[in-house]
Amino acid sequence: MSPLHSYSVFLSICMTILLLQPSTTLSQSHLCRSSCGNIPINYPFGIDDGCGSPYYRHMLICSDNNTKLELRTPSGKYPVKSISYSDPHLLVSDPFMWNCQDRDNFRPTRSFSIDSSTHFTVSPQNDYLFFNCDSEKVIVEPKPLFCERFPDRCDSSCDSSSYLCRHLPECGSALGSRVSCCSYYPKATQSLRLMLQNCATYTSVYWRSTGAGNAPYDQFPEYGIRVDFEFPVTTKCLLCQDTTKSGGVCGFDTRTQNFLCLCKQGNITTHCNDPVLVKHKHIGAVAGTVTAVSAAAAIGVGGGVFWYLRKVRAKAPVTCGVQSNENRIF
Repeated sequence: MSPLHSYSVFLSICMTILLLQPSTTLSQSHLCRSSCGNIPINYPFGIDDGCGSPYYRHMLICSDNNTKLELRTPSGKYPVKSISYSDPHLLVSDPFMWNCQDRDNFRPTRSFSIDSSTHFTVSPQNDYLFFNCDSEKVIVEPKPLFCERFPDRCDSSCDSSSYLCRHLPECGSALGSRVSCCSYYPKATQSLRLMLQNCATYTSVYWRSTGAGNAPYDQFPEYGIRVDFEFPVTTKCLLCQDTTKSGGVCGFDTRTQNFLCLCKQGNITTHCNDPVLVKHKHIGAVAGTVTAVSAAAAIGVGGGVFWYLRKVRAKAPVTCGVQSNENRIF
């Protein structure tokens, strides 16, 4: 047998050993935190990679020793005040927005924005209040009554007779006579940026429901930005979460983003009571973990290859530097 053929056989054996080494992965379900501070983290969200839906991967950040939850957007990171899963939305705050303590001291601000390619949208339930706008560039006037029935006909003006301008939440008449206020809902991020170019500052008010069930009369204004999100429910996830099947956690493979059911005894693509998982106790590539061969095995195989090459070279015939088909190694 020629040295080249012998080496090929030996290399094939080594690769087979590598592939047959058992996986030493841990169960991803133990790595998925279920809360950040006092805010529960449930599907479709996850604050650990591989948990939840890949739609929201890296969108939520939990910091400060697991006490501070933030939403990452193109315009920055914003503290999350609450998450509702029954009425899918997040309530976030913007530290740069005007608040009651500012009164007529307007600080530099920035426009809040959401990436349109994500599964987040800024809720139409938000009301934006703009202060001290340039009347030569912004139409500031009271909106007529018919605007309530036909709001599309009044989009171009900023309503100076807004109820919220006359009844600022939590701070009454915090604005002095030198400050003007109007209400306007920008339909796009660019519209918000244009408004801020011609107004001193702005704030967002979200109409929060008390749950009394008498909408819209059970709502009250609260400072913040409501961000709606899609709830991607799949049959696989429902099967994974089924408590009669040991109740797993829905997640995904961090390399392929394919669905995975994260269980205490390992991870699988079906559910935690799957006979395959129960029998073998471990499945191959797992989200958020590394499926790898032990370092000792890798070093051993590498040493074997080095030893074999030296042995082959030692037995190769001496031909005074002339290489032939008989002594060729590579």
